[in-house]
Amino acid sequence: MSRKIRVRFAPSPTGGLHLGGVRTVLFNYLFAKKQGGEFIVRIEDTDQTRFVEGAEAYIFDTLAWCGIIPDESPLHGGPFAPYRQSERKAGYRQYAEQLVKDGYAYYAFDTPADLEAMRVEFKTAENPSPQYNQLIREKMRNSLTLSEAETKALLDAGTPHVIRIKMPLNETISFTDMIRGEVSFNTSQVDDKVLLKADGMPTYHLAVVVDDYLMKISHAFRGEEWLPSAPVHLLLWKWLGWQADMPEWAHLPLILKPDGNGKLSKRDGDRLGFPVFASDWTDPKTNETTIGFKQHGFLPEAFVNLLAMLGWNDGTDQEIFSIEELIQRFSMDRVHKGGAKFDYEKAKWYNHEWIKKSSAIELANAVSKIYADKGIAINDESLLLKMIDAVKDRCTLLNDFIQQGSFFFQMPESIDTAAIQPKWDEKKNQFFVELIRAYELSTLWETHDLEREFKELAAAHQLKPGELMLPLRIMLVGGKFGPGVFDIAAAIGKTATVHRIKLVTGILEQGART
Repeated sequence: MSRKIRVRFAPSPTGGLHLGGVRTVLFNYLFAKKQGGEFIVRIEDTDQTRFVEGAEAYIFDTLAWCGIIPDESPLHGGPFAPYRQSERKAGYRQYAEQLVKDGYAYYAFDTPADLEAMRVEFKTAENPSPQYNQLIREKMRNSLTLSEAETKALLDAGTPHVIRIKMPLNETISFTDMIRGEVSFNTSQVDDKVLLKADGMPTYHLAVVVDDYLMKISHAFRGEEWLPSAPVHLLLWKWLGWQADMPEWAHLPLILKPDGNGKLSKRDGDRLGFPVFASDWTDPKTNETTIGFKQHGFLPEAFVNLLAMLGWNDGTDQEIFSIEELIQRFSMDRVHKGGAKFDYEKAKWYNHEWIKKSSAIELANAVSKIYADKGIAINDESLLLKMIDAVKDRCTLLNDFIQQGSFFFQMPESIDTAAIQPKWDEKKNQFFVELIRAYELSTLWETHDLEREFKELAAAHQLKPGELMLPLRIMLVGGKFGPGVFDIAAAIGKTATVHRIKLVTGILEQGART
């Protein structure tokens, strides 16, 4: 009987969510949903010194924006609750103690001063950063160097201590990675990691194994930076007697800087001027806000799409995928081994494509919120939809709807009269004076009616429509941009159209006199 597919995303609530973390979520989610399995979010908050207020809520808000809803989590509940490791604290010690009893771990009573002295005493040119490993543990204060009676006395006295794994000397340990194939390690390269801290909290190494076992996780996908920890986890699965239940592992490639040199970081985004976090994160200590893709004007569909294509493809030339299509097409054997360079221009291309393919109704809520944030009131929903349809092909980011379409709802903030003035003369001025009168009297206000009246009047004045279109555009929108000028006039209505032509004609006439 095959195992039920159960995958998990296990973030620490320490700050903003890097796009690499969201991609890990996405690959977990796509894999589970394709297999009819379950996606779990487990909060790994065992390091209370790094806990940041508000970070957990931020994680769930970000996932909701992406359309990725967990089947089980602290927020959604589930049969394996609690889903915060801090609330599971009481259960971890028994496993650490069992490892000590079986000879696979030991008590270490070293103080912070002892550990600092060790790093100084054993530092050499060949080993500039000594670690608590198979050789050094024999020189430290732990249950391997103390007698059984001394160890018991210290424990009975409540002496602060940690429990460390006892890594074997010079053994080869291997596993099969779903992306990388056979991966092997020499245990002598790995130090004796702490499993249980002095405050009774487990470290990541113990907690992840215990929780993956108890929550029946079938597959564990994580970033390749966790590969060095794999031998510790492999041994814990073996020594706790759970090897048959160990999840299949996949270590995902890194998302790299645009030049390919190293992992993409928040500092790279700050330096190069693009977001790295999924959505805005405000550090409660510094009050510094780091902008995210959401607030930068990305659609969630585009963000999910571009993340999927960072290190995966379905073997075709298709690049635009809905999340439903991604679920259908996703497979781990198409995930690349090498890191994926982040290209912000390509990211914007995805967003532009998604804006173009989305209907005005689908975009309306996001666009109206952007307008509200700018203090521009939209009282006419039909006008909003007309505006979106008219300008969406010109918008790369959602924020572009302000520059490309705000003139539908208010007088342009600035008017580029300098682009009209050099070729402005009395003949053109007279044309627009009469156009105002014709439009004021018009009982028809559709695009084709407005265009017909404009061209007939131009012919009567022996002027070419082409040399009058730019002035009309600038009168209505403020600059040399925007959709069809008669579409704009039809959309904003007679009153606004006539008012703007009158205003700019007056300015130009005044300029001509001076």
